[in-house]
Amino acid sequence: MTNKMKALTLVLGLLICSCTPAQFTRDTTIFPYLEYSKNILDYQVSPKSDVDKSGLMFSDQGAWFAYGLHKNANEGLGFSGPFLMTQQNGVWLTSSLMNASVKVNGKFQSLKYDNKKSYSSHLEMDAYGNHIHVNETLVFKNGNTALVQTIVKNIGNKTINLELLWGNSSVLIDGISFSQNDETIKINSTKSNANGYITFPKDTQVELVNDLQYKAKHNFKLKPQETKEIVVAQTFIFPEYSWEEERKSINKVDFDSILKARKQEKDQQLKKLIENRKPQFKNEKYAEVLAKAHLTMQNNWRIAAGEIMHEGLFPSYHYEWFNGFWSWDSWKHAVGLSYYDLNLAKNQMRAMFDFQSEDGFIVDCIFRDTTIEMPNYRDTKPPLSAWAVSKIYEQDQDIEFVKEFYPKLKKYHEWWYEKRDHDKDGLCEYGSTDGTLIAAKWESGMDNAIRFDNSKILKNSEGAYSLDQESVDLNAYLFAEKIFLSRLAKIINNLDDANQYTSEAKLLKVKIQNQFYDPEDGWFYDTSLDGKKFIKGEGSEGWTALWANAATQEQAIAVKNKLMDPKKFYTKVPFQTMSADHEKFNPLEGYWRGPNWLDQAYFAVRGLRNYGFDTEADKATVQIIEGAQGILGKGLPIRENYHPLTGEGLNAKNFSWSAAHLIMLLENN
Repeated sequence: MTNKMKALTLVLGLLICSCTPAQFTRDTTIFPYLEYSKNILDYQVSPKSDVDKSGLMFSDQGAWFAYGLHKNANEGLGFSGPFLMTQQNGVWLTSSLMNASVKVNGKFQSLKYDNKKSYSSHLEMDAYGNHIHVNETLVFKNGNTALVQTIVKNIGNKTINLELLWGNSSVLIDGISFSQNDETIKINSTKSNANGYITFPKDTQVELVNDLQYKAKHNFKLKPQETKEIVVAQTFIFPEYSWEEERKSINKVDFDSILKARKQEKDQQLKKLIENRKPQFKNEKYAEVLAKAHLTMQNNWRIAAGEIMHEGLFPSYHYEWFNGFWSWDSWKHAVGLSYYDLNLAKNQMRAMFDFQSEDGFIVDCIFRDTTIEMPNYRDTKPPLSAWAVSKIYEQDQDIEFVKEFYPKLKKYHEWWYEKRDHDKDGLCEYGSTDGTLIAAKWESGMDNAIRFDNSKILKNSEGAYSLDQESVDLNAYLFAEKIFLSRLAKIINNLDDANQYTSEAKLLKVKIQNQFYDPEDGWFYDTSLDGKKFIKGEGSEGWTALWANAATQEQAIAVKNKLMDPKKFYTKVPFQTMSADHEKFNPLEGYWRGPNWLDQAYFAVRGLRNYGFDTEADKATVQIIEGAQGILGKGLPIRENYHPLTGEGLNAKNFSWSAAHLIMLLENN
C-alpha cells in the first residue's frame, strides 16, 4: 500500500470514528483503491434536449441506460436522466425522471445542495435544510436496474412531519407514455422493445397525472436525530430478461449490500490495475489515469440484448454512431479488460465470434437494433484476435477458453490467405466483400490514410476483393498471429499446428523484412502488389513490424530514430498516424492523416520495448500521457484521438480503445 493510501485509510478511519450527531452512520469498510475514482470524471450535466451531449453519463453493470449529477443547483434532489441507449442511438428520456422535494410540517424546504460525488461504484449527493439533511445515492443493482436511496435525517431538536415528493420533468422524446400498476410506473416506448419501470416502496402514494407525468408521495415522522431510508428502483429491461423476476428481486433488495458489493468489486478491479503498474509509473498521477481508463470502459459496457448475444463494450456511448461492437475495437478492449475483468474480456471476444461466417470471416461491426443500423459485412478489420486471446490466457491460464477459441482463430487466420491474397505469394492485402474501394479502406481500420489515396480494387473470387497493394501492417499482424497461434496450439497439445505456424512465421518474417523495408528511408511502407514499388509517406503502419517483432535489429534502430525525431513523430503527443513533416499532415481534418490514436501510439511504444529501447519507451509514455489533454487529472474524458502538436482532444469522448491502451502502456506484461 502506498503512503497516500495509508494516509487516506487513516483519515477515513478518523472521519468514520468521529461522526457528529448530524451525520449519517456509514459503513466502516475502507476501500482505498476506490478513492482514486472519486470525481475522476465530471458527470454534472443538465440536458436541455434529448441529444444534448454537453456532459458525461454514468452507468455500470452493462446497463443500456445512464445518469448524471444535476449541474444546476435549482434542479433539486435526484439525478440527471436517464440517458437511454435502449433506443435511437442514445437519447435523454427527461432531464430528471425522479425530481424530489421535501415538505417539513407542511411547508416546502429550501435545500442547499452540497458534496456531489462520483465513484466508479456510485453517484452521491447531499442537501441541507433548516431541519433536515438529505443524502441521495445511485447504484446499479445489475444491467437492468438502478437503485436510488434517499436518506432523510432530522437534525433539529423537535419531532417533525415530512413528505418526500417525486415527479418527473418534461419528457424529451416522442413515442413515450406512462401507465400505472399500484406503486409502479411503467414507461412504454414505441421506438424500443425495452420497457421502463419506476418501483416505489409499498407505502408510497403514487398517482398518474397524465400519460407523460406522474407524482408520488411518502409521508413519515422523524424524531430528533432519527433517519428514514427510502429506496426507489429505476428499471429499463429488454424482453430477453424477465421483468417478473426482476420485480421480485427489487422487492427483496438490500440497498446497503448492493452498494457495498459495488464498492468492493470496483476496489478490487482498481487494485489489480494500480498494483500491477510498471515500477517506473508508480507516481500517484498514473493511478488516477488507470482509474479514469477503468471508468471510461465501464461506462461503455453493455449486456447482451437484441442481436448482440454476449456482453461487451461500445467504442463510445457519447457518439451516436458508436452504439455497437467493432471487431478490432473488441480485440483491443479485451486486452485492456484482461488486466482486471477476465469474464468481460472473454465475452467481448465471444460477442464478435458469434457472428463468424462458415468460411472464417469476422464481421466488421454488429448492433443490438438492426432497424437502426445493420451489421457491416462489407469488410472485416485487422487480425488482432489471436493476440487478444493470448493476452487473456496469460492472466488465468484457462485452457478451456483456448480450446473454445483456437478453431475459430485458426479459421479466421486461414480466411485471410484464402480471400485476401490476390497473387497467392503469401502476402495479404486489405479488401472488401462487395468490391467497393471504400470498404477495402475501412478494412485497414485507417480509413483515409494517405497510402490508400491511389489504390484500386481487384477481384480475387466471388465476394472477395483486394486492394492492388500489399500492406506492411496487415502482414505484420498476420506474422504476430502465427506466433500467437503457435503458442495457443502448444497449450492444447496440437503440436502439428504449432510447428506449422512457427515455420510459416519464419518465412513471413523474411518477406516482411525484405519487401516492406526501404533501407534508404529507414522505414517500412506498403508496396505495390508485385513488391517492386514502395507507397511512400511515413505513417503509423511503419512501426507495426516492431510491435510484431518482425523487424531486424538494424531496421528497428532506423525506425526508432524517426520515432524519436521531433520533426516527425516525437511531437507533444508522440507517435501520431503520420509524420508531422508530410505535406498532407492535417490533424484537425485528417482523421487518419495526423491525429494521435492511442492504439497506434501503444504499438510504437511496445515496438520500442521489443527491441530494447526502454528508455525511449518510458520517455514517450510519459509524454503521451502528459501531452494529451485530459488524460491526467480529474474531470475531462478520454478522447478518440488527439492533436499531436497541441494535445487537444479530438472527435468522440469516452473512447474505450484509448482507455484500453492507456492501461496497456502502464501495466506490466
